[in-house]
Amino acid sequence: MVVGDFNDWNDQTHPMTKQIDGSWQIEMELSIGHHHYALLVDGKLTLDPKAHGVARNEKGERISLLSVSGY
Repeated sequence: MVVGDFNDWNDQTHPMTKQIDGSWQIEMELSIGHHHYALLVDGKLTLDPKAHGVARNEKGERISLLSVSGY
């Protein structure tokens, strides 16, 4: 699952799909700006190794950062 500020950290709304090569993927539209998110793996927040950066949530946990820009 992907959880983040774009879905109110809801662990039910954005499941990822396993690809043939073993990677996991999801496509979604996001608004322009910075988004905090994490991958939920076996119930544990996990950083995305392909994130644009790292931030901290209100609990002080490390979370991933994604920057979306307009065209």
